Order: sequence, then C-alpha cells, then structure tokens
Amino acid sequence: PSYLHHVLTALKLGRADHFRQALRVTPRTFDALVAALEDDPIFFNNSNHPQLPVDQQLAVALYRFGHDGNAASFQSVANWAGLGKGTVHLITRRVMTAVLRPGFMQSAVRMPTQEEKEDAKRWVAKHSCHRWRHGWCFVDGTLVPLDERPTWYGESYFDRKCNYSLNFQ
Repeated sequence: PSYLHHVLTALKLGRADHFRQALRVTPRTFDALVAALEDDPIFFNNSNHPQLPVDQQLAVALYRFGHDGNAASFQSVANWAGLGKGTVHLITRRVMTAVLRPGFMQSAVRMPTQEEKEDAKRWVAKHSCHRWRHGWCFVDGTLVPLDERPTWYGESYFDRKCNYSLNFQ
C-alpha cells in the first residue's frame, strides 16, 4: 500500500502531528477543505473509470504543494501516493481548478476591512518609516523556491536564504 493510504488512515486518526508534517494542514483543516471542495463538478465524470475520492486527490495535491525541488516532482509524488505521474498531474490540475473557482475563493479569502488596513498601516509606520505606511500589503511575504535560476535576470531572484525564489505577498 502507498504512504498516502497510511497518512489518510493511521496518521490522520492517531498522529495529527505526522499528518500535518506530510500534508502541511491539520486533520480538521483537511476535513474542512474536503467538505468545501467535494461537490465541485471537476471531481465528477461520466466514465466507467471513476476518479479517486476527493480526500485522496486533495492529499496528493497538498503533499505536492508542501514540497519543493525533486520532492515535488510528478515522479516523487507518484511514488509516495502509489499513483502514476500523469495521475498526479491531473489531480493537481483538478484541485487547483476547484480552489480557484470564484465561489470557493469568495468563501475562503476575504479582503481586509478598512480598520484592519489602518492597523496594518500603523504597524508599518511604527516598524519602518512613515513614508512606507501605504505599503501595508508588502510587509511580509512567503518565499516560493524555484527549481532553477531563471534565464532572464536570474540574479534578481536570488534571495536572502541563498535560493532562487519568488516573493509571494
């Protein structure tokens, strides 16, 4: 059996810390995501070959999103999940299609209120300088590692952690 099966059974029920290490979310968050996504039409087909259950597809995508470099390759994820490389590719596209639908995005992502914006602006002014106050959206970002140095202006992508990355804000 694949490690995917072990994660969704043994780790989810008995070792939440290991579950989170594998999928980067808690079992509770995972279940909430499954419930929010499982009725999306992308997970249904009119075929004699049904898709994998949504929880398995989401787990494969989350495992892939939580890794970088060779560990995130189709082959590595396929080996972890006991699936084919092409299936990992299809699953990733399905999950992203469901997540990026306007209905899910509107329920999961919200813009800050005016009060929250002002709080953030005050924080920026206090921790940097007043002139940067209106850059409240750019206070902190997540570095997304790239597999290789970009061809054009590659040195511009070299970050403080000595990796080539994009700063996601």
